Amino acid sequence: MPIFDLTRAALFMLDPEQAHGVSIAALKHGLVPSVHIPDDLRLHVKVAGLEFPNPVGLAAGYDKNAEVPEAILRLGFGFTEVGTLTPRPQQGNPKPRIFRLVQDEAVINRLGFNNEGHDAAFHRLQALKTRGIVGVNIGANKDSDDRIADYVSGIRRFASLARYFTVNISSPNTPGLRDLQARESLAALLTAVLAARDEEAARLQRSVPVFLKIAPDLTEEGMDDIAAEVLAHPLDGLIVSNTTLSRAGLRDTRQAGEAGGLSGKPLFYRSTAVLARMRKRIGPDLPIIGVGGVSSAKTALEKIRAGADLVQLYSCMVYRGPGLAGEIVRGLSAELDRLGMTSLRTLRDSAVDEWAAAKLE
Repeated sequence: MPIFDLTRAALFMLDPEQAHGVSIAALKHGLVPSVHIPDDLRLHVKVAGLEFPNPVGLAAGYDKNAEVPEAILRLGFGFTEVGTLTPRPQQGNPKPRIFRLVQDEAVINRLGFNNEGHDAAFHRLQALKTRGIVGVNIGANKDSDDRIADYVSGIRRFASLARYFTVNISSPNTPGLRDLQARESLAALLTAVLAARDEEAARLQRSVPVFLKIAPDLTEEGMDDIAAEVLAHPLDGLIVSNTTLSRAGLRDTRQAGEAGGLSGKPLFYRSTAVLARMRKRIGPDLPIIGVGGVSSAKTALEKIRAGADLVQLYSCMVYRGPGLAGEIVRGLSAELDRLGMTSLRTLRDSAVDEWAAAKLE
């Protein structure tokens, strides 16, 4: 039996949150081998002024407290994202709050932005030696009196360290958070966040790109509203998407009843269709990071064909192992070899019409 299968079998004997802690500890202590990937210039992507060595990133939610970004980058990822971080530490929702749906290669979580707060993450990021791209995902405390102020606080706290920001208003596990996707609320949020970014840029002589992370459960009208506000503000890009509340097509009916957001392979279809619909709405210029169900080079490539400039994964690594990013990057290079193409960018949007027309259940 391959070593990862043995490791996964051992980890799957633990509660999912305990297993997550063990994996963080293993990365922290150098117990997970680094992955060497030959540098392929065809996979380099320039987005929002940043040069990504490859388009595959680790999504927020794994390294919540910025404990292991350097170790993650050594797994072959082109970038990684820490958080979601809130101004004050918070415990999140009661346990158990992570559930594996093994038959579906999926995860349901209702963590609720559990994290150690801005200060702890700031000091860890300050100590990093890496020159790699580490983004900071910011959110609001559950009991906040002013959620917009919490996001502004995140911008101001991490402007000197973040390579990019993700404004996360799409988690389903903080009551009322997704209300910030409504047009009037979103306009107020983006105005405040981008003003803070610009003030910090003037102070630091360094402007940090800001991405907005949205849900995959939006109505057509909701997508229209978000697209309108995104185009009305100097935002640097979108991340599509967070976890879904949908349970369509799941085989593990026992775990499917758990509350929370669903991620992993079953999210691929919905998130990719929403990605393409947002690409059609915002046009070709604004960058999009595609997230949801990326489990192989084929699914990563399909996100790009649907309109993504970069992709992120997380839950599929639970089932495929820490070598997944390297496998995907090598697979993308092999596909470019097969097609005789000199740049991955050539394939972006090649299936956007097909995916935008996909039916959502």
